[in-house]
Amino acid sequence: MSPSGTVRLTVAQATVRFLAQQWTERDGERRRLFAGCFGIFGHGNVAGIGQALLQEEVRATDAGEAPGLPYVLARNEQAMVHTSVAYARQKDRLQTWACTASVGPGSTNMLTGAALATINRLPVLLLPSGTFATRVSAPVLQELELPWAGDVTVNDAFRPLSKFFDEVTRPEQLPSALLGAMRVLTDPAETGAVTVSLPQDVQAEAFDWPLELFAERTWHVARPVPESGRIEAAAAVIRSAKRPMIVAGGGVHYSGAEEALRAFCEATGIPVGEAQAGKGSLPHGHPQQLGAVGSTGTTAANTIAREADVVLGIGTRFSDFTTASRTAFQADGVRFVNLNIAAFDAGKHSGLSVVADAREALTALTTALNGWSVTSGYRRRQATLWKEWDGLVEATYDPPRSVTKRLAPGLLTQGQVLGAVNEQTDPRDVVLCAAGSMPGDLHKLWRVRDRKAYHVEYGYSCMGYEVPASIGIKLADPSREVFAMVGDGGYLMMPTELVTAVQERVKVVVVLVQNHGFHSIGSLSESLGSQRFGTSYRMRGTGSHRLDGGLLPVDLAANARSLGCHVIEVHSRSELDAAIAEARAWPQDGGPVVIHVETDPLVHAPDSDSWWDVPVSEVSDLASTTRAHKAYTRHKATQRPLTAPTSVPVAGRRGRRRLRP
Repeated sequence: MSPSGTVRLTVAQATVRFLAQQWTERDGERRRLFAGCFGIFGHGNVAGIGQALLQEEVRATDAGEAPGLPYVLARNEQAMVHTSVAYARQKDRLQTWACTASVGPGSTNMLTGAALATINRLPVLLLPSGTFATRVSAPVLQELELPWAGDVTVNDAFRPLSKFFDEVTRPEQLPSALLGAMRVLTDPAETGAVTVSLPQDVQAEAFDWPLELFAERTWHVARPVPESGRIEAAAAVIRSAKRPMIVAGGGVHYSGAEEALRAFCEATGIPVGEAQAGKGSLPHGHPQQLGAVGSTGTTAANTIAREADVVLGIGTRFSDFTTASRTAFQADGVRFVNLNIAAFDAGKHSGLSVVADAREALTALTTALNGWSVTSGYRRRQATLWKEWDGLVEATYDPPRSVTKRLAPGLLTQGQVLGAVNEQTDPRDVVLCAAGSMPGDLHKLWRVRDRKAYHVEYGYSCMGYEVPASIGIKLADPSREVFAMVGDGGYLMMPTELVTAVQERVKVVVVLVQNHGFHSIGSLSESLGSQRFGTSYRMRGTGSHRLDGGLLPVDLAANARSLGCHVIEVHSRSELDAAIAEARAWPQDGGPVVIHVETDPLVHAPDSDSWWDVPVSEVSDLASTTRAHKAYTRHKATQRPLTAPTSVPVAGRRGRRRLRP
């Protein structure tokens, strides 16, 4: 008998009921925080969270309604985190999923997903199961035993990967753990992986919970406005610039600041280079759109970056790919102004920091710069550089005979594949990628025509992200077609979620590019003097210790068919065009489609005229490595510390003074 005003539930049942009542609100629009719960059951959660999810499904079925927290069976614990993260990104971080896993390897399989979520600043709730809190049966199956610490478990590995971590060893701790988790999940500046570790005995333990714990809660997602003084200071720095440039990051999208950025650029004429997460901040064809910047950037954006005297970063982390390992910005005295919702990112490169929501900051800065613009000559230079680059893209999408005649029968170039998908799809269709050579090629070559149509995970660049993430994107917005671009290396890492797509009748299109190895790392290896060692999928040679024999007799198209997919094999550009049309016409409840195409890994996209810092052996018996180290030394000499303070003169009580970042 529960006391008045309480309800008796297990910890797991209370968790499920609580999560079903959480909502977010921004700009007056309210949404459920959790679309559902992905899970794989084993000892640790099968009788805890698993039982609670079953009980909720039975209750909802009996009531003739949808479950408050729908359950979806995944095939790989890492993959279900990727699916949740992709969903959250497509929803501008306003909604996500929970993920439950069993004791030991089931839970630690989620660690890679946790790192990816936190690095990309994307919310996901992880519910790893733990061994007995009471330790009465220790050591149990899959338990970590350490002679020096009895309270350490494998779930402690989540601590450095999570933006919030708590372990519930007593039922009384659950409310504070869950409320703390919600606070971080809905904080746009601090979000990432949130982990609540639940020992298996605690999950099944009953407690009398106050009813108010299960009342609906709406978490406001803030739009912090900038301080007027910081806007004035930022405007002063920009007004002093002759060659300013914007670096647009993912914060532009998460804020929904695309129109504010467009208005700002049209008023000021400042050109935009995009980080991976910020691609599509301006649509293709906009006069200030110079495309990708950095190691995988366009020559247009990178030329402007080298000459820029002021760099305005908007919602960017300034990763090494964005800054070309701090070689992109070469002007003497280059200064940075950073608009970011996170103070941590706003303070990078000694920039003048404006901590605020991107949309609010851009709107205020547009007003502060009213009447100011770059010169007409600078606008013309932007147009000239972009026209030159766009011509290279055209030649990559439709390569000349001098290129195609070198291809073996049935092979295409990767540029042809990307061009076909880009040209044959709808502007709202989503392209997805994460690792290998395609993220760089997409960053340079893809023409984005819709704010949510480009989804490349490049904070962690995790092989295997593409297939599970495609499900998350489609679940987030079923009105869009999703094209996951994945090489054979990435596909082999995690094809299993295709079975989940079959199970849920989720239509996604996987463009499987077979090039018999690691295209990107092969090219990198060659540039570093390592001769593409260990990057081709080949047999071990006869009488040799090396993998230099024939190609592996692997049939990935047959593999995809065996998982329940509709597979289309293509061997020419015309067949590829027809396959894309067939895939787009495939029924929405027909499950996944896989387009299998082979490409030549030795035909590359246009060069970015940029660099990425990967160390080369200082000494070597290999001439190729020695040559590569000489080139590395030349590039290292161009690296900039980017530590000079950005300051502007402002009037004070005793005359003019300097305002520091």
